[in-house]
Amino acid sequence: MLGICMASLVDGIPAADVPAYAELHCLTSFSFLRAASQPQELIEQAAALGYRALAVTDECSVAGVVRAYAAWRALADSVRERFSLIIGSECRLQCGMQLIVLAADRQGYGQLCQLITRGRRAAEKGDYRLSRDDVLHCVQPEHCLLLWVPERILTGIEEVTLECARWLQAHFSGSAWIAVELLRDGLEAQQLADLEALSVASGLPQVATGGVCMHSRARRRLHDAVTAIRLNQPVHRLGRRSLANGERYLRERRRLARLYPRSLLAETVKIAERCRFDLKELRYEYPRELVPEGYTASEWLRKLVEIGARKRWGERAPAYVRALIEHELQLIAELGYESYFLTVEDIVSFARQRDILCQGRGSAANSAVCYCLGITEVDPARMSMLFERFISRERNEPPDIDVDFEHERREEVIQYIYQKYGRHRAALTATVIRYRPRSVLRDLGKAMGFSLPEVEQLAKAVSHWDRAIDPERLREAGFDASDACDPQRARRVTAIMELAPQLLGFPRHLSQHVGGFVIARDELASLVPIENASMPERTVIQWDKDDLDVLGLLKVDVLALGMLSAIRRTLQLLAPWRKAQGQSALTLADIPAEDPQVYDMLCRGDSVGVFQVESRAQMAMLPRLRPRNFYDLVIEVAIVRPGPIQGDMVHPYLRRRNGEEPVTYPSEAVADVLKRTLGVPIFQEQVMQ
Repeated sequence: MLGICMASLVDGIPAADVPAYAELHCLTSFSFLRAASQPQELIEQAAALGYRALAVTDECSVAGVVRAYAAWRALADSVRERFSLIIGSECRLQCGMQLIVLAADRQGYGQLCQLITRGRRAAEKGDYRLSRDDVLHCVQPEHCLLLWVPERILTGIEEVTLECARWLQAHFSGSAWIAVELLRDGLEAQQLADLEALSVASGLPQVATGGVCMHSRARRRLHDAVTAIRLNQPVHRLGRRSLANGERYLRERRRLARLYPRSLLAETVKIAERCRFDLKELRYEYPRELVPEGYTASEWLRKLVEIGARKRWGERAPAYVRALIEHELQLIAELGYESYFLTVEDIVSFARQRDILCQGRGSAANSAVCYCLGITEVDPARMSMLFERFISRERNEPPDIDVDFEHERREEVIQYIYQKYGRHRAALTATVIRYRPRSVLRDLGKAMGFSLPEVEQLAKAVSHWDRAIDPERLREAGFDASDACDPQRARRVTAIMELAPQLLGFPRHLSQHVGGFVIARDELASLVPIENASMPERTVIQWDKDDLDVLGLLKVDVLALGMLSAIRRTLQLLAPWRKAQGQSALTLADIPAEDPQVYDMLCRGDSVGVFQVESRAQMAMLPRLRPRNFYDLVIEVAIVRPGPIQGDMVHPYLRRRNGEEPVTYPSEAVADVLKRTLGVPIFQEQVMQ
């Protein structure tokens, strides 16, 4: 009987009477080096604690919300029905005010992104600058909610604090609150009294928040470490710049109920219920200017493809080509990707007009439509590849066309995109630079107070390709966690070994993608914030390729390839000689498809500088496979990859090619599919077929 009573009364609160709660102020690892938990860890923990909602509010950023959204979508349906994800951002204004802006609806999300863009574009990469006027310019109270985290009140309500509260009440009445963050520092009662007085004096209501920066109290040591890394100081010198205690975690609701008045906890749920925006509401819209008046996107794409088909095959293309083109156009129309192809065609057309060599890379070469549009110079009929490897209704993935341009002239193409669409509509995608073993050891070594020579020695204990950190390798490098002769050094090594697995994979900063562009119909900043890149004349969005894939947003890859520059110079060198012979200048499409002397060189492994077959692994495989035609090269490139190697496909294929074992098929039904690869499945499309 006593056990039943104790189970129903925890921390003095009946289990059935624990108040509901939504955390409205939470930083993730995407507030770079300010938080000690990943977005997915925070989402999973908040759901497990029975929270009604979690607001991801990284500092002047929404870089982590897609990871949080993916984690939220992965929860069970029953959990998502009671637990929601709120998108917001924390910003510190130049006047000193710390605001949390929450998106209430789709318009509010767009306003939040525009506010972040305004702040980021006004400062150098990695920083931002926002004023009250910026907030008034971007944010409307009917679409965004604002929480204000006031500085600690020590000697009564100061005039500047009251002025901040009255400014909020004057401009955002009904959509602004005072955030009350009680962190068990011994001054909770005084803080509650002071903030209640401020609320009465200004008319602003109060709400409970946690100022969360880790999903579990156990991450406090990691938080101290990342703070030391951010401030470039060893942990033992942080002083008051480190957390005073471990309370900035996702606390249990019973614990919160003992600390906060119930009215403040109830207010969190009311605010969460007003935030109805879901990332699935985002819709990518293509630029209007791609389609001339009087045409639909589908009609204009078909017209361009027909023009291209006549250039490639003459007035009468072979029947199988017509069937292939029709099949592709129907699938493109069914999935609504016409404008994507038109966007890429426009960029490639500009390059052709400027005599800039370009070539579609990867599975785009499987497409007859891409061949007709000039995106690729490889006739898909030579490849015998499935278009469905490129676009498939079953996979429900957007197409991904990577186009290589001459590396010396790619900047012309990039600036054309910016000039055509404007920086408010076009930007590069970001690349999230994450911690890997060597960078983990280097930064943690500095945080633990090792000298720079020791830090370099520590980092060199692992290789660039290592996925984990081996303690034995550290001992061999002179970093022994059990060294009894130097216990202080041993403790620092122990701390590194404890924190390193937690820090691995954490985002360290945003960089720019090598060439992935997102181009919007209207304001790109209403879809995702834009910020300055470190390179002049470049701007990037706050999401990377994986984020775009999760949301189904499309990008165009404008890449650079040195080999195309070499081919350009070769064609220019040949032009006078061909003219003297009465021949026209060669183009990329005119280069003879098969040349025995080229294959003789490849069979010797003589491929230094040749794109796709210049790696040591490829050069070692060339004499073994001995390619004699283009399809052999396709197999050569495909087979020297982790999938075929781990799937034990390399040696069976080589033995069959050399006549050392018979060619067999699992059944006659798949013989046609596997015939060209001697019965060994190498390509994705073979599995699809």
